[in-house]
Amino acid sequence: MIQINQTESFAVQDILFSFALESEAAEVFKGHNVLITGIGKVNAAYELTKAIQKKKPAVIINLGSAGSSSFQKGEVICCTQFVQRDMDVRGLGFALYETPLSGLHPVLEYGLKMDGLPEGICGTGDNFEMEHKSDAYNVVDMEAYALAMIAMKENIPFLSLKYISDGADDNAAEDWTVQVHKAAIAYGKILGLIENKEVVL
Repeated sequence: MIQINQTESFAVQDILFSFALESEAAEVFKGHNVLITGIGKVNAAYELTKAIQKKKPAVIINLGSAGSSSFQKGEVICCTQFVQRDMDVRGLGFALYETPLSGLHPVLEYGLKMDGLPEGICGTGDNFEMEHKSDAYNVVDMEAYALAMIAMKENIPFLSLKYISDGADDNAAEDWTVQVHKAAIAYGKILGLIENKEVVL
């Protein structure tokens, strides 16, 4: 069993672990129910929808690297709110980040809280953000909003943990390539899949 918080726990075999890239899962998640979506909102939405139909998971755990100018590199943040940061239809009178006529608030609140981890607001968009200036979100990725929205519409519990690999600044690309391989080890320790000691991948 993986304990998320005081009231939520799930059998490992009932969990769908979702990553954008294989490098984020590495060897730590080998043998578990892993979905590699590819990068971006469209890929994430398509692959998760297929996986839900086929595997019918009890919970979706989204794991991956992200940028942040608010949290430190190497921290793992539990995201419970999500913003589609590249949605901008203000020219037609809609609020920034609001999807027109969707009935959804610009900030999607859906996700389990994990004990012991700081909470964040994840801004998802189809670009690698290197000049983070918005106060609406403090973590940056390219898939989580789409995953959270689908999980919400399918009424499946959703946990999103983001390993901060870069500062979403002009050093982001270089930092990401160095840090991304460390994400799987951090997740393995937090979720109890590996012992809390140094692991060489």
